[in-house]
Amino acid sequence: MSTNASSHSEIQIGIIGPQPLIELTNESLKSFPNFKAHFRNFNSSNFNSDALQDLMSDVDVILFTEYHLYEMAKQQVKFSIPVHHVPLMGTGLYRSLFLLKNSHGLRSLSVDTVELKYVEQILLELDEQAKEIYVYKKQTQGPEIQKIIEFHLQNYDTYDTVALTGIQEVADGLVEQGIPFEWVTPTQQDLIVSLERALLATDTRRNKEAQIVFGLINVDNFKGVVEKFTSEHDVQLLKLNIQQMLLDYMKQLDGHLINLGGEEYSFITTRGIFERETRGYKFIPLLQDTKSELNITLSMGIGFGSTAAEAGNHARLALRQSKELGGNVCYIVREDRSVLGPVDITTHTQYERYDLAITDAELLDKAEKAGMSAAYMTKLMARVARYRKFDYTAQELASTLKITVRSAHRILLKWMDAELVEIVGEEKVTHKGRPRRIYRLSFIDDGELF
Repeated sequence: MSTNASSHSEIQIGIIGPQPLIELTNESLKSFPNFKAHFRNFNSSNFNSDALQDLMSDVDVILFTEYHLYEMAKQQVKFSIPVHHVPLMGTGLYRSLFLLKNSHGLRSLSVDTVELKYVEQILLELDEQAKEIYVYKKQTQGPEIQKIIEFHLQNYDTYDTVALTGIQEVADGLVEQGIPFEWVTPTQQDLIVSLERALLATDTRRNKEAQIVFGLINVDNFKGVVEKFTSEHDVQLLKLNIQQMLLDYMKQLDGHLINLGGEEYSFITTRGIFERETRGYKFIPLLQDTKSELNITLSMGIGFGSTAAEAGNHARLALRQSKELGGNVCYIVREDRSVLGPVDITTHTQYERYDLAITDAELLDKAEKAGMSAAYMTKLMARVARYRKFDYTAQELASTLKITVRSAHRILLKWMDAELVEIVGEEKVTHKGRPRRIYRLSFIDDGELF
């Protein structure tokens, strides 16, 4: 985000497209005094991905005035800010079809860029029906503009079509070929709607960046840790070292730390800073630092919410997830109650995302009878949905849930008693030992998941 955008009420917006549409958009921008525009006159022949990358560092949002340029940019540049395009489905398309009807009659149409369903919908409203509508199908190789022009030329020669295009370069080529056409351009109303959408995106982004993030940190097995020390002095020194490391981490997050007593701490920061410092929820060095320097592990729970109370409740749910998986990890519960985790820098684990809540009352009842927590249930269902795997050995289940094999055996016995799983076979092992039983997760319905 640009410095100007951050410190003033002005919102920096990049406008990308051919010159006629840039001029048209500039007129619409008069209704948006908060926008400061940065114009780039791009088409498919002079498109510059490096220039677009530089532009992204100076603006808060980008608006493409032509859809095909937006598609081209998506293939070459990874967007780090909100990016929109002006859709060809509103009053601009209605105007173009109306003009075609008056100037050429709505005979057969040759169409690119514009979606067929919108053309058919407007023709229906005009009480008109084209004989045939031929739609250009995007190709992956070769210069696209010339292929589109050739598509319209072939249809004109073969079916006497009138062309409808959403690309200025194609329109210029059709003029040279003498083919009747209309270039679909947005009306002021279309542009105002698109600019309003862009404005909303920047407001939403800023509001999210300022959103409160509530965190809870718990020292794993704190009683067991302090029992190893022979003097109260050493215990207090450990507590001071823990607090110092947490304070150092809070400095990175620009957050506020609160000691809740004993082994638990809470902190408050903002979402924008948290996202940047954790590199998109993937990097929490505190977990590794406390383990290597103090020989202790932490469980962390992070909560997002629209209010401080909601964020705090979600942080408590996230901490419970972390502790149930043995600690030394961090879970995040977002405002929609979806879960991200585990975030574990020591093993570089790829986190999964799943929903916190299970709504199947019968399934919850069975799980409760089996002594199974919602955390295990949701994590297992997420893994099954991801890998489409229904049959597990105790060893595979232990790896999935990040628990010991003994714990996995204990859980499987409970699930069998609750009729949540069934034995479907045995896995032979190469070394001496008993064959491993294979359990099918009969409580998960293939059709429901996929």
